[in-house]
Amino acid sequence: MHTNYTNNKCDTNILMHTNNTNKNDKLIYPELSYLLTGICFDVHNELGRYARERQYGNLLEQRFKEAGIAYIREFPIEGSGNVVDFFIDNKIIVELKAKPIILKEDYYQAQKYIQAADVRLALLINFRNRYLKPIRIVRIDTDARNKFA
Repeated sequence: MHTNYTNNKCDTNILMHTNNTNKNDKLIYPELSYLLTGICFDVHNELGRYARERQYGNLLEQRFKEAGIAYIREFPIEGSGNVVDFFIDNKIIVELKAKPIILKEDYYQAQKYIQAADVRLALLINFRNRYLKPIRIVRIDTDARNKFA
């Protein structure tokens, strides 16, 4: 942030520099993930932070229908026995949580789902947080059975 205090007047042109962590300027499914995140914020604002995971899922499903988003709820991943909360447009896994703290195991679970379903992105949403912070989890190319078991 840059501020000029010359002659006791504050310069209103504030410069902010951000780190470009996305070297190739490529987000995975930016429009769809942005839309999903917005819907999650809307659901969090409506239900608050102390509802049950099922209630968040029900309202999300309703909002996905209203927005015309293609999804499968409680999608079973073939051959793995795992069931994801939402599989959006055959592209993004949305995994819901309603717990005080997201653990390392929750990340591993999402990564395992991504690899088993052969998709590139998952959104891990913990509705219990005071301020919703959707977590983007990108597929790591490794053998899920060894790394995330």
